[in-house]
Amino acid sequence: MKSVRFESSSPEETRAIGRHLATILPAQAVICLVGNLGAGKTTLTKGIVEGRGAAREEDVSSPTFTLIHGYGDPPAVYHIDLYRLDHEREAAGLGLEELFEMPALVLIEWGEKFPRLLPPDRMEIRIAQSGEDRRTIDFYETAPPPQG
Repeated sequence: MKSVRFESSSPEETRAIGRHLATILPAQAVICLVGNLGAGKTTLTKGIVEGRGAAREEDVSSPTFTLIHGYGDPPAVYHIDLYRLDHEREAAGLGLEELFEMPALVLIEWGEKFPRLLPPDRMEIRIAQSGEDRRTIDFYETAPPPQG
């Protein structure tokens, strides 16, 4: 499992890391974004979406209530947030399998809640907060084992 670590000390740096990741990520992939509330998952997503040229970072918002946002025409990036879902059957009803087959980057916040619904060949980005603005961002080319 190959991994890369980034350090960020501001939201601007986190978005810049996202823009950098956009240049190295494949055109089609599923990436699980893992981190506590407020860790910076959506901030990183803003940089990835902008780096892909799918939307301006200010047009990217958390899909907490709508659950899925698509960016680009046709969508080059899908941003999914499963935080508000409590049961696997709710997430299964979203049509995630269809999105996973789209020629797009699929970024999923809180996907670790429903690991059986995620493809085994997914990538993962774990964001850990170590202070008000400090973040450690670990990118894994293959999903690491679950955290204990």
